[in-house]
Amino acid sequence: MGSVQIVTTILAAAITAVAVWLAVRAVLKMVAVIRLGQPAPERFSDKVARARTMLVETAGHTRMLKWGVVGAAHWFVMVGFVVLSLLVLEAYFEVVTTDGGLPIIGHWTIFGLVTEIIGVLGLVGILVLMAIRLRNRPTRPGGRSRFTGSTMWQGYFVEWIVLLVLIFGFVIRGFKVATDHFEFPFWATPVSHAVGAVLPDWADGVSVAAVIKIIISMTWLIVISLNVTMGVAWHRFLAFPNIFFKREPAKPAGSGLGALRPMTSQGKPLDFEEADPEKDQFGVAHVEQFSWKGLLDFSTCTECGRCQSQCPAWNTGKPLSPKLLILSLRDHAYAKAPYLLAGGGKDLTGEEKATQAQLAHLDVLALAEADKPLIGTAEEGGVIDPDVLWSCTTCGACVEQCPVDIEHVDHIVDMRRYQVLIESSFPSEAGVMLRNLENKGNPWGAPQNTREDWTKGLDFEVPRVGEVDDFEYLFWVGCAGAFEDRAKKTTRAVATLLNEAGVKFAILGEGETCSGDPARRIGNEFVFQMLAQQNVETLNEAFDGREKAKRKIVATCPHCFNTLGNEYGQLGGEFEVVHHTQLLAHLVATGKLTPVQPVDGGVTYHDPCYLGRHNRVFAAPREVLGDAIAGDLTEMPRNSERSFCCGAGGARMWMEEKIGKRINVDRVEEAMATGAKTVAVGCPFCSTMLNDGVNGKGAGEQVEVIDVASVLLRSVKPEQPQGGKETAPIGG
Repeated sequence: MGSVQIVTTILAAAITAVAVWLAVRAVLKMVAVIRLGQPAPERFSDKVARARTMLVETAGHTRMLKWGVVGAAHWFVMVGFVVLSLLVLEAYFEVVTTDGGLPIIGHWTIFGLVTEIIGVLGLVGILVLMAIRLRNRPTRPGGRSRFTGSTMWQGYFVEWIVLLVLIFGFVIRGFKVATDHFEFPFWATPVSHAVGAVLPDWADGVSVAAVIKIIISMTWLIVISLNVTMGVAWHRFLAFPNIFFKREPAKPAGSGLGALRPMTSQGKPLDFEEADPEKDQFGVAHVEQFSWKGLLDFSTCTECGRCQSQCPAWNTGKPLSPKLLILSLRDHAYAKAPYLLAGGGKDLTGEEKATQAQLAHLDVLALAEADKPLIGTAEEGGVIDPDVLWSCTTCGACVEQCPVDIEHVDHIVDMRRYQVLIESSFPSEAGVMLRNLENKGNPWGAPQNTREDWTKGLDFEVPRVGEVDDFEYLFWVGCAGAFEDRAKKTTRAVATLLNEAGVKFAILGEGETCSGDPARRIGNEFVFQMLAQQNVETLNEAFDGREKAKRKIVATCPHCFNTLGNEYGQLGGEFEVVHHTQLLAHLVATGKLTPVQPVDGGVTYHDPCYLGRHNRVFAAPREVLGDAIAGDLTEMPRNSERSFCCGAGGARMWMEEKIGKRINVDRVEEAMATGAKTVAVGCPFCSTMLNDGVNGKGAGEQVEVIDVASVLLRSVKPEQPQGGKETAPIGG
């Protein structure tokens, strides 16, 4: 060992010792912060499925590859980081001696070939990612960037570190070639040989390049260890457990889609008949009241901004960005952590749990952070502004796009629950809707005895449950389908088509009440459970004696479809629920309905969030429309899982849109740009919002917004009346 090797060995050992010590300290801090969260015992179920999903999503990059070039580049960088860590390890042998290498595998030609290929592809990948970040930098002229709000220096730092580590990997090999210490043939390592051809025959070059590579790598570790909120770096470690502990590992898309996470206290679902606000947690009022998985979510965010780029609120000038919301919660959690770890915190009555002695040594910044309200305006020093919280439509675009399975919607609704149930703080116009749900059983406040009025004028009898026992499907009409004039046309069209196809169905009539979707998503879990338990009891009685496979429900509203099928199981209601477009597609495919006259004028289809993104029903409505128009749809640029929200979800249907551009107008402009004369929908909320958007654009005479069922009915029965003069919807 020469003098150069002695120096490089000491430098490598010293910086590595510091980096490892800081990294261990950082990991312990992160674990301590995450453990502050509430229990979530359900996250440990089905470990085999969880492990399988984690491996598929990470190794296969199944979610990242939805972004094409970005996903492929990231995959090569990820593989490069994992595999080429062996070359960082090898550098510790190379600082000691110029012909050093990994024991055993370090001299295998296959090892040299694989690492050469991965090194080259990793270089290409990181250069692509750097170019994408620069092209989408927030300061660029024109348009919002998905990186707006991200800590840009951290992204640049990580990318340059990766680039330099890869470059110095080839420099080390190049010096080995130049000094004739390289064991791999040219055919296996052509780039390394090319680098060696331009490097001098410097005997100590290998050790010097190796120590530089180690210093670069350990500098990265030191910097991220001193910045535990540096998600752009830590996600490469935290993504594995975050994906493993996702809510529903068997789901093909985001596990936070579909059903909402039940309202829990100490990890157990809350029973409102026994709940006590002084003993049980009602929603989330403080960051430590999120589950530990929530705190892991916040820590894992990589600040990539995919959620932000797809969010309808962000894209129409609202203050909500799912990314910035998660980052705000993350930064608050870690800033408040010293106070919490010292024993601080408020009990459910608002009393401080820690003694003065416990808090005496704390930094004033941690104490100041502890005093911040979780929800509050800038003047109040709040972590999350109320306008941010109430801008969410719960469309799920953020959850769909997140490559590390963060469950944004669950966290937003948990915060809403506390605001509604304990603080009674929510947009005033939504109060009317909630009172109507409690008093009338529907959000419009329509009389219950008019729930069957849509059946009047049909040329066949609509059977009621109780009057017939041999029905195959219970037709869940829903509040919109029963009371809202546009939606009643859809209800009548579906009933007519089912009758035409000979399907035996029945309705609950006045026995039906609201599914509870708007109450639950605004945060009023109490009203949701009141309505849902009533409906579960009614439905269980209607299906008495039937096994689950024969407890079939067809619904025209995706919100009812989602609630009955995905959430009523939490309350003892197990049913097979289909959307009407699924049933109609089946009836057409089996020849029970036959389109005879193509609908012309061009048709585009708007995917409802709760049908498409939340429940993966993309094909059925398109199949129905394809048969009805005898041709291809004109797709909007944002369709299927990337469909743009109509703006009505998350109880936004009953709240005024006062900030930025109206979401429904943005979507209508996209639909009109296709040139289609008919915009087909599969949701009564979407129908209302898009109709309002079309009329707002003054295009009511040129563009028609109607349900998929109505399009099919025009093709199956061209002579069928289409519902007469349209009147204004109840309650607006």
